[in-house]
Amino acid sequence: MAPPIVKRYSIAFEKYKWFGLAAFILILGASGFVAISTEDPKTTYNSRGFLNYASQPATFSETSRQILEQGRNLGKDVLLADNVIELLAKEIGSQPREVARQVTVRPTGEGEQPGLKLYYDRGETAEKAQKAMALLAQTMIEQSKLINETRLKLVIENNEKRLIQAQEQLKEVQDELEKYLLDNGAAIVAVQSGNLLVAIGESQNQQRQIRLGLEGVDAQIRSWEARLGLTADEAYVSQALSADPIIAQLRAALNQVETQIEFLSKDFRPAHPQMIELRKQQESYDELIQKRAAEVIGGNNVAAPLLNSTKIRQDSNLDLARQQMAQTLIALKTERDSLQQQLNTVIKSERELMQQYRDSPNLQVEQEKLQQRVAFYQDLTQKIQGALEDAKLARTEIASSLRPGAPSYISEQVPESQNPILTLVLGGLSGIGVGGALILILSFLEGKFYTMEEVRGALQGQDVRILGVLPEVWNSLEERDKMPLILDPHSPYLEYYELLRTRLLRLGERPPKVLLFTSVGRGEGKSFCSYNLAIAAARAGKRALILEADLRSPSEARSLNLATDTESIVEPLQYYGQLSHSIRLVPQVENLYILPSPGPLKNSAAVLESSEMHRLLENVSRRFDLVIVDSPALSRCNDALALEPYSDGIIIVTRPGYTQGGLLTEYVVPLREDEDTQLLGAVVNGADLSVEQPDEEEEELAFFEVPRSDIPPELQPSEIGDRNSSAELPTRISRKF
Repeated sequence: MAPPIVKRYSIAFEKYKWFGLAAFILILGASGFVAISTEDPKTTYNSRGFLNYASQPATFSETSRQILEQGRNLGKDVLLADNVIELLAKEIGSQPREVARQVTVRPTGEGEQPGLKLYYDRGETAEKAQKAMALLAQTMIEQSKLINETRLKLVIENNEKRLIQAQEQLKEVQDELEKYLLDNGAAIVAVQSGNLLVAIGESQNQQRQIRLGLEGVDAQIRSWEARLGLTADEAYVSQALSADPIIAQLRAALNQVETQIEFLSKDFRPAHPQMIELRKQQESYDELIQKRAAEVIGGNNVAAPLLNSTKIRQDSNLDLARQQMAQTLIALKTERDSLQQQLNTVIKSERELMQQYRDSPNLQVEQEKLQQRVAFYQDLTQKIQGALEDAKLARTEIASSLRPGAPSYISEQVPESQNPILTLVLGGLSGIGVGGALILILSFLEGKFYTMEEVRGALQGQDVRILGVLPEVWNSLEERDKMPLILDPHSPYLEYYELLRTRLLRLGERPPKVLLFTSVGRGEGKSFCSYNLAIAAARAGKRALILEADLRSPSEARSLNLATDTESIVEPLQYYGQLSHSIRLVPQVENLYILPSPGPLKNSAAVLESSEMHRLLENVSRRFDLVIVDSPALSRCNDALALEPYSDGIIIVTRPGYTQGGLLTEYVVPLREDEDTQLLGAVVNGADLSVEQPDEEEEELAFFEVPRSDIPPELQPSEIGDRNSSAELPTRISRKF
């Protein structure tokens, strides 16, 4: 079996062969014109020259030596820059583009002196080739020197910029080191000299002495508190109150008032005016003595809070001896506070010295880091200064990295004459290839599937079940205007439709009973498949009905030798309402019935959506074993979608040479993705299958193939609308022996 691409090409060749022939003639004519008009090529001259790498001279500058060494690695794009090509073209009187194509530079091979090989090809004269080679060599030497000088200039500029940056960084690091030494230099020196440890030891000794003094003072304070019966704070309050004369006067007055109250309370009631007056005096003296005590003590009663006048009178009742003892206790308390404050100051100083001692290693490390950075930038600055001086010295030593090599030579190039016959042969082969490619491209641009394999692949790519592959069937020449039907019960084509029917019976738990046949385009054979599947079901003993639902086209019942009702087109709804009148029995096939279309109708959509049509579908689904609804193509109208809810599923009919890939995707994908639509699968009609014909002894009817070229034009079959056209295919003639 031939590959699908070969089948596609063979079909496309019959359709687009004139385009391929036109391309072949066009290319062959162009090659003939080229062969005739081409003049004999002229003799040209090729020049070859050599440039060697300059040896290293005795130089004092390292920069000069490096730049000369780098000049050995210059590429073709640098040596043959635009300025070199333009100068050479100007000197020899040619165009720069032409010179660029004539000049080539290659490095010398192994075993040769290191350098470059210069090529100047297709010179018009030997003198011009010789001049061009000399100019090329001289220009490339000058170009090499110019490049070296440019590199040296860039080196000097870069070193000057780097020197300025290095000096700025050195100054920044030196300033940072100087500031660090100002802040931490004394601490670092103290650690390094040992003075910090001495200061820490002295601070600790001072603490021990102060603590000893505190212990002695505390002992004296405790002794005086025991003798006086008061704490230091209480002694301070009592001594201050006892020494104040105003408090002594107020205390005496208050004692006198209290004595009078106690004496008069024996004779007078508390409400007596004199008793009331005395109590007011008592309260006044209490208030005065409390205010005076607050003034004497001070501190807002924080040091020694005063409760009442009775407590004040008790604390202010010290004699002179006890007042002196209280003064001594107060002095000791003041001395202790002074020693404690001194101890706290020494402890704080010791902590600072200890922290300074612990931080001393980090200070030294940071100092060393800064010193190392200063040394690094000093060294870097010196190196850059040295490189800059070396580069400036190289100005007097820089030269070209190339020098003239072996003498150049000229060779004569005599081209061979072009063979016109060879040009025609190559043009003919190219024409054949371009013509064949054009035929194939046109077939792809048409957007149709040309082979059965392409249709199967497209359906499988869209996850559509392939229910059957049906072969192409041809009608006899006498009945070429009718749709080819398999009416012969012994026809080998009937087996394919029987296989399709069997596969439909295996779909689901309940086999579909009402099948809706449609296609995406015209000419794919949906009516042909509908009729022949119904014939196969009737041959199997099933009551089969063909319901022509394509009301936009004429009926195909004439293919079964049945006449249509001419009155049905006037009242189509009444026609579908009388089943006994509209359903016809097919005489040639037992159990086969047909409900012909009254079309073409202008209001076909209204008829299909009418209640009469819905009742008709419900009625026939009960009366017949199989109902096949032949609906219009999806690209033509939406009649098939309107009838789908009243069927058990849709079957898409495809056909190689007619089905378009774009239409198939456009209409099949929505049907597959719609959950409310039942897409049973697809049928590949008109496939290129080999069908075995019956032997002469077993059958009266046999077939033989007649090439289309042997059939007169008036007898060649024409395409019958949507019914399995036989155009552009070989024709089979039925004949009885």
